[in-house]
Formats: sequence, C-alpha cells, structure tokens
Amino acid sequence: VQLQASGGGLVQTGGSQRLSCTASQRIGSINIMGWYRQAPGKERELVARIYGGGTTDYADSVKGRFTISRDYAKNMLYLQMNSLKPEDTAIYYCNAFKFSRDYWGQGTQVTVSS
Repeated sequence: VQLQASGGGLVQTGGSQRLSCTASQRIGSINIMGWYRQAPGKERELVARIYGGGTTDYADSVKGRFTISRDYAKNMLYLQMNSLKPEDTAIYYCNAFKFSRDYWGQGTQVTVSS
C-alpha cells in the first residue's frame, strides 16, 4: 500500500487544518488506517485511527478537537484538526495496517504558531 499525505503547513493557535492521505489501494481492503505524528525529539505517537467497521480511536490530547474520516470512493483518509495548539506541531504520518503489516506515507509537516 502506498500512501501520500498532504495538507500540512503553518497555522496559528486556535486555527484549523485538514490533512489528506491518498491510498494506492481500495481503503475498504485495509484493516485499519490512522494518523500518527512525531514532534522533534519525541517518539512517533498515535493521533487517531479508524477501523474497517468505522470505530475510531483518538489520543487523549486530541479528543474533541480532531476528527478522522475516510472517503471510500476517493480512497482518501482525512484528519480534520480544529483548535490547534503549539504542542500539535509535528510531522504527521498516514498509516495503513493490512495483513499484519504497517505501511507509512512520507509525512506532512504541521506547524502551529503561538
């Protein structure tokens, strides 16, 4: 599975940003898709994920602010980020988990200015 993330950029505190991820395969064939992020000097962490049946998980730090969604027709995964904070600054990665294997996109930088 090849993944291409886009939509990052510079945004002010309190602003919104939407990340997109294009998959090379039908996302309906992928068990779990998600977004992870890695800030400088920190480990990569889960932000949000969506299971095949539609169940979602969110990191506590983004609950109520971020929303993960998908579009089967376009083979796209999205992450709507609202009320952004400086601590959300990181490289965001799209992830697909299929047949016990992880696939990663190249990452897109999100910078939230204070």
